[in-house]
Amino acid sequence: MPRSVYVNGSYLPAQYASVHYEDRGYQFADGVYEVILVRQSAIVDKSPHLDRLERSLKELSISMPMGRMSLEAVINETRRRNNVDEGFIYIQVTRGVAPRDHTFPSVPIPSLIISAKRRAWPSIDSKPKGGSAMLARDERWARCDIKSVGLLPNVLAKERAKKSGAVEAIMVRDDGRVTEGGSSNVWIVDDDGVLHTHPLGPEILGGVTRGVIKELAEKAQISVIEEAFDRKALLEAREIFVTSATSFVKPILAIDGAQIGDGVVGPVTSRIFSLYNAHTLAI
Repeated sequence: MPRSVYVNGSYLPAQYASVHYEDRGYQFADGVYEVILVRQSAIVDKSPHLDRLERSLKELSISMPMGRMSLEAVINETRRRNNVDEGFIYIQVTRGVAPRDHTFPSVPIPSLIISAKRRAWPSIDSKPKGGSAMLARDERWARCDIKSVGLLPNVLAKERAKKSGAVEAIMVRDDGRVTEGGSSNVWIVDDDGVLHTHPLGPEILGGVTRGVIKELAEKAQISVIEEAFDRKALLEAREIFVTSATSFVKPILAIDGAQIGDGVVGPVTSRIFSLYNAHTLAI
């Protein structure tokens, strides 16, 4: 079945889905996006994703391209047309097409693109597989809490990580504080089995997966501390894992060649993986 993409009111074959050269998302990265899991034909954590989409748009003074119910209908229809029962939905909203000018157009008409793509997710009895990470200087803009399409610093860091054989680049500020990954939130487990992750704020993107995992951990009586930690705490952690809609729960077993903990997937990470995996299958 050929892929179908929703573009500004029309469902188009993927090869014909394109945007205008003066779309401000293309020229200024003037837009936001969301990536949402699909499992067993269900849209996982749809409400918090759309809440975050609305918040990001509000922070940039971009109007929602349509009402919430209509948007949900288009998301569901895009999934159906692409026959995606396991995969993800990509949503992008920009300020729209206008003559190139740094200031906002007087009557902006937001552009909306929604696509769906198949991808295999872990089965209910899957075990997490670990990978390595590298440290990268955090050179991103000061509003990382907005899920902007302007991701060039992330892209460059992720490419360096890929070339080094790592699965993620972990961002470190000049003062030594760890913020997040190139496309994920970072968690460490201390010697007492307590989870630590950076608090919400402009320095990180408040991941939907991050929020769900925090709730799941607390329900399972795993303590969570939202507090910034530094490079030293990261490298001395008993366990490390990163989370996002597409990285799921990914254990980090080494950073820049230095082994983390025992160098194997730890018990807390394994439990968090199982809890989140079950959550995505229970929608």
